[in-house]
Amino acid sequence: MGFYDYSVTDPQGNEVKMADFAGKVVLVVNTATGCGFTPHYEPLEQMWEDLHDKGLEIIDVPCNQFGAQTPGTDDEVHEFCTLNYGTQFPQMKKSDVNGENQLALFGWLKEQKGFEGFGEGEMAGFMAAHLAKIDPDYASNPDIKWNFTKFVIDRDGNVVARFEPTADMADVRACVEGLL
Repeated sequence: MGFYDYSVTDPQGNEVKMADFAGKVVLVVNTATGCGFTPHYEPLEQMWEDLHDKGLEIIDVPCNQFGAQTPGTDDEVHEFCTLNYGTQFPQMKKSDVNGENQLALFGWLKEQKGFEGFGEGEMAGFMAAHLAKIDPDYASNPDIKWNFTKFVIDRDGNVVARFEPTADMADVRACVEGLL
């Protein structure tokens, strides 16, 4: 199976087929409303505004698996994002991205691009230390490690990059722009 064979569900219960995004550059991200990385919504929205007409799609999948940082209903999450960050890109139903109930799409994304580390810097060190306490073996599996992990899919449905939440959003944008 490939990217275009998967689908996710929007908050109204409608199936959103990845095949509908064929020929587009897609950024898939698991998000949270109460996380230290929640301000990533601002550069994500700016990318959407600047690049959507050039072929960028963003698939926002709220997830409550990391520190229970996405409480509330789908409607409450949507309201938070639109009021605080003016988000306009599609937001999906709150879903799991790891484990027994994970979205099949995320299982596939993780098979395509596994975890390669948090990079350098203070936040990278903090995340590595934090996760080592939760799971000493965290670095050896492809699971999503925290909120705001981003996957970039090219116009042909190939996963070309995985960005951990510690990645500089300018690097994420540069990757997307390079594919448009």
